[in-house]
Amino acid sequence: MSDQRKAAQEFAHKNHSRFLSELKDFISIASISTDPTYKNEMQAAAEFVAEKLRAIGISNVEIMSTPGHPIVYGEYQDAGPEADTMIVYGHYDVQPPDPLDLWESGPFKAEERDGYLFGRGSSDMKGQVLASLFAIEAALLQGNLPVNLKFLIEGEEENSSPNLEPFIEKHKDLLASDFALNPDSGMLGSDTPSITYSLRGLAYFEVSVQGPSHDLHSGLFGGTVRNPANELSRLISGMHDNAGRVTLEGFYDKVRTLSDEERKELARLPGSDELLIEATGAPSPWGETGFTNIERAGARPTLDVNGFISGYTGEGMKTVLPAKASAKISMRLVADQEPDDVHNQLVKYMETYTNPGVTWEVDYMSASPTAISDVNSPAIQALVKAMETVWGKRAIFNRGGGTIPVVAYMQHILGVESVLTGFSLSDDHIHSPNERMHLDTWYKGIDALIHFIYNLAE
Repeated sequence: MSDQRKAAQEFAHKNHSRFLSELKDFISIASISTDPTYKNEMQAAAEFVAEKLRAIGISNVEIMSTPGHPIVYGEYQDAGPEADTMIVYGHYDVQPPDPLDLWESGPFKAEERDGYLFGRGSSDMKGQVLASLFAIEAALLQGNLPVNLKFLIEGEEENSSPNLEPFIEKHKDLLASDFALNPDSGMLGSDTPSITYSLRGLAYFEVSVQGPSHDLHSGLFGGTVRNPANELSRLISGMHDNAGRVTLEGFYDKVRTLSDEERKELARLPGSDELLIEATGAPSPWGETGFTNIERAGARPTLDVNGFISGYTGEGMKTVLPAKASAKISMRLVADQEPDDVHNQLVKYMETYTNPGVTWEVDYMSASPTAISDVNSPAIQALVKAMETVWGKRAIFNRGGGTIPVVAYMQHILGVESVLTGFSLSDDHIHSPNERMHLDTWYKGIDALIHFIYNLAE
């Protein structure tokens, strides 16, 4: 171990108490981005991040305005023009704490209990942001880093980041970098370091079928005009075959095939039928034939109904033939699929299979592209080595089933792949009352990020 690396580790270990105190201070700021009432707290959180960046030696720190909440930017360029540049992402906003009566301690009064720190944002993701900054601070105190840095810390992630994509587009030159560190992920367990290398994209629609001009008496008119609820139910039923595959023409044409190596790696993840049943409460697993539960959840595309509205849904009876039926439909997409393509495929399906007697509409509500990183890239391999140094075991590679828009924005706008990791655990109650961070894992995470920084030189 180099003298600088060892000194950085020793500094971090000696400053655990201060690190924890600063995290408590950060948590005390009620930076709830979805509620305009907390605008002042959002500004205070941005200023906290900016001041922390300045304190550890980051230059050109700026709180940059957006139509919503500000983005904190900063940079470190002392590694020199020949060194790579890493952009460090994070967000300082948090979810609302409701329902308050379920918290065992105040959501914005961080409290230690049983090896955890409880408080809103402790895990998602104020703890992760500070873990990155503390690791960088520890390394900077020992001399120049082997990599240049840029920081993009936003305040609207918990509000779907409505201003982030245009911000990145506008500031492409400013944000130009070679790769990104995004610690907004987690570990499968406190002894299972994890790296997420792929995220599914999203295409979201509302499909509506219109029949008569108004609700009708089902006794007088039932059987004489087509029922939109029946028709939409039939159409939705036909969107999957008996093997669990989506039937939209061309849906799988661009889906990237899993390699044997990837399937072997994903098989290391816990994904038995018993675990799935325990986690979901479902009677049994279901999914596309020929794939494991883990592969279905992260490496295969989906089409799901998220809600269905039609007719009378109140208490008791009302015998109506509804005038309209609507369904919310989301599609989780995998590498190489495009949201616009599946939109066209859905429209073509409706054109082909809708019966006469009704009209229909597809409302294209939202989309986010897929993202995938090369697990053999030098940056990811630097983190693999760092995690193995700290935890004594090789990190598990995981395909995330959800969507983190910033990862896709950076890949598609900046041409930058992300090292997506983090030290939150699945039982940290993220977005729920009693959110918490396992402190031992958090401290190990800081150690791992220090090793990661020095490994980048190799």
